[in-house]
Amino acid sequence: MAEVVSMDEIHATAARLNIDLSSLELDSIRLPPGEDFGVISDDEDLKGEDPLEFEEGFGNIIVVDNLPVVPKEKFEKLEGVIRKIYSQIGVIKEDGLWMPLDPETQKTLGYCFIEYNTPLEAELAKEKTNGYKLDRSHIFAVNMFDDIEKFMKVPDEWAPPETKPYTPGENLQKWLTDEKARDQFVIRAGTDTEVLWNDARQSKPELVYKRSYWTESFVQWSPLGTYLATVHRQGAAVWGGATTFNRLMRYAHPQVKLIDFSPGEKFLVTYSSHEPSNPRDTHRVVINIFDVRTGKVMRDFKGSADEFAIGGTGGVSGISWPVFRWSGGKDDKYFARIGKNVISVYETETFTLIDKKSIKAENVMDFSWSPTDPILALYAPELGGGNQPAKVSLVQIPSKKELRQKNLFSVSECKLYWQSNGDYLAVKVDRYTKTKKSTYTGFELFRIKERDIPIEVLELENKNDKIISFAWEPKGHRFAVIHGDSPRPDVSFYSMRSGTNTVRVSKLTTVKGKQANALYWSPAGRFIILAGLKGFNGQLEFYNVEELETMATAEHFMATDVEWDPTGRYVVTSITSVHEMENGFNVWSFNGKLLYRILKDHFFQFLWRPRPPSFLSPEKEEEIAKNLKKYSKKYEAEDQDVSLQLSEQDREKRKMLKEEWDRWVSEWKRLHEEQKLERQTLRDGEASDEEEEYEAKEVEVEELLDVSEEVISFD
Repeated sequence: MAEVVSMDEIHATAARLNIDLSSLELDSIRLPPGEDFGVISDDEDLKGEDPLEFEEGFGNIIVVDNLPVVPKEKFEKLEGVIRKIYSQIGVIKEDGLWMPLDPETQKTLGYCFIEYNTPLEAELAKEKTNGYKLDRSHIFAVNMFDDIEKFMKVPDEWAPPETKPYTPGENLQKWLTDEKARDQFVIRAGTDTEVLWNDARQSKPELVYKRSYWTESFVQWSPLGTYLATVHRQGAAVWGGATTFNRLMRYAHPQVKLIDFSPGEKFLVTYSSHEPSNPRDTHRVVINIFDVRTGKVMRDFKGSADEFAIGGTGGVSGISWPVFRWSGGKDDKYFARIGKNVISVYETETFTLIDKKSIKAENVMDFSWSPTDPILALYAPELGGGNQPAKVSLVQIPSKKELRQKNLFSVSECKLYWQSNGDYLAVKVDRYTKTKKSTYTGFELFRIKERDIPIEVLELENKNDKIISFAWEPKGHRFAVIHGDSPRPDVSFYSMRSGTNTVRVSKLTTVKGKQANALYWSPAGRFIILAGLKGFNGQLEFYNVEELETMATAEHFMATDVEWDPTGRYVVTSITSVHEMENGFNVWSFNGKLLYRILKDHFFQFLWRPRPPSFLSPEKEEEIAKNLKKYSKKYEAEDQDVSLQLSEQDREKRKMLKEEWDRWVSEWKRLHEEQKLERQTLRDGEASDEEEEYEAKEVEVEELLDVSEEVISFD
């Protein structure tokens, strides 16, 4: 490696050679291949000891075997057939089809090479035509050229792999054992990514780990908080730990744009979209499903963007993300995607369709899994101008048995909302009025865990109210609805239990005229934030649903995001770089007290680290709640110690500031005495500049503002 040169040496050399560095175009400089001159790339560790395989070499070339062996006079005809088959899949480069001849017989050798514009087209050609039957005697065997080269390098004699000694890794759950019971969060600002403890007692965060250029687009925690995923040009990577975040695995997927974990963290789904070489074609989509621990691709899906956009709107290139949705629970047993008139459900033992066929669902537009059980909720809109009603169906997996179905009439739109325990499903139904000129909204409420899954219909007192937001209480039986017209809609709270504990939804209360357009329940339930984001400029109301009272109101001007910590003790409001001013985040207590504020330029992301579910039984949790005063004494004593410590720190800080002020005053008095003679000279011998020797006099000055002459008649 070349010796590293300092900037002083560079400037000296430039001056000696009469080179103007300011006019030098650095982008035009090309280093020798493999030379870095001591400047290591920020993602050098991603290349690591076992380099990933990317779009290099001969990845855009396929080898087609089992072709007919024909003489030279039939060569053109065979080449035309091959070109016709393979040009339908992608653009073959000029002179990109080569069919070698036997120099002795002048006949073809039974195989050919085809070079496409892109590796994606080559992979698709391999998928589509491997096993293609040209005639009874000729079935194509298609391979990637790179694979053949790899197989040629396999040694003739097998050698056992080198045995490496076992070294235990870091406990990935160690962060959960923090003595202060703190939670971690990750932020991205500028080029830096930081993991920090939320130390609310000290009213500040504590840095755990910081790294520049850790990711090229975003970071994402896994659902149970075990891993932090980063995204790079070459693919994705996961990192873990409590204080030192070591890379645990890499997942090769060039130009990856989006990632998604399965609920139990066993699998990682990665997505990329690539522009086609033919402008008439749609984007090519590649989706890989990796085993998180081994990094092995368990299943991949490739196709046009149109194939993956059915039933969804928004996302990337019209794709609704995530394309694959996972069944509830930690077993990661099933995942599904929506197709044209079908829902394709796969099981993860073999990564194939259940019963080798999809579920037929005519005109299906949306679906979602129960958060806890293998139950699918499907929505299909009306057909035939209303002759065939819209319907919501509940389907059991893997039996594919329909548990419940509800027909809906005059439907404009439906949205599905599962309660976190899977106890209830709310279907928000927008219906047309008789004139078809407007819509009104109602709710179909399914009681999933009760016999025959009874359904209740809920309409607001003013059924013409616009529904702005809906949210279930986590792990609870209540839900909240923002309804009415801006700028001050109403917020209503309902319970799935009536006062007499009968099976009937009941209204708890309506709070009138709130500047709110979003609902954020605490993960532990009971408390909710009524947030006014975007047009409402960050209005916040902390509300206790148990007592039906407001705990506090506050404002975080221009706030874009609200996120509770996993325990429900703290909540963060943040301003990301969509606004250019006041970027950063505020940390609040659950009851609306501002604990501390952090400002960060170019602030992009704030994410709490999720916690896995508690191992405590409901009975144990109830016991702890009953004896909370006994447990709280220890923490109250600790809080008092911290409070005294902070008070002592404040006193020390004030003492230091006063001492600094006294030193400053003393220094100016000293300078004043030193310069006394100089001031006397400048005043022509006048020695005094003491304030009391000056005489202040008040002088009144009369000022004539205007004079005018007016002739007055006495007649």
